[in-house]
Amino acid sequence: MEEIHPAAVKHLPPFITPPGQTDILFVVMVVVLIGIVLLIGNFYLRLHALPEQVAHRTHKVQMDIVAILALLALFTHNHLYWIAALLLAFVQLPDFSTPISSMAKSLEKLAHSDDRRREEELKVVPEAAMAQSLEMPIHDARRSEETLKVVPGTPALTDKLEARS
Repeated sequence: MEEIHPAAVKHLPPFITPPGQTDILFVVMVVVLIGIVLLIGNFYLRLHALPEQVAHRTHKVQMDIVAILALLALFTHNHLYWIAALLLAFVQLPDFSTPISSMAKSLEKLAHSDDRRREEELKVVPEAAMAQSLEMPIHDARRSEETLKVVPGTPALTDKLEARS
């Protein structure tokens, strides 16, 4: 064992290292400090990703907005963006697109069915085309042999044809 310097105290604490040896306390403190910095950084990044994780159950547009707000909060250190992202993630926005697209599909079906019905009427009753072109109700025109007769109470077809020319 080495001798202690005559000016040194007889009872030195254990963390004082002799010259030329590794300072164990310093190494332990560096490892602890790096571990604490990594843990705090991990907690900080997980906390900033919390609104984005909550928003995964919502619609895509809402999730994108929440992700952008969370990134803005992360890079600008403005906590208002993070609070807005968290609130937006927890609030379920109403779905407007589904009912509107359903209405559009229904209207499209109605329009196509009306067109099909009209085409069938024109195929079944050829005089309907003549009556429709003369702006007459379809039920007023009746076909008899080769001539088109008019139901009483409606103007004659020849009058309509003359008026058009």
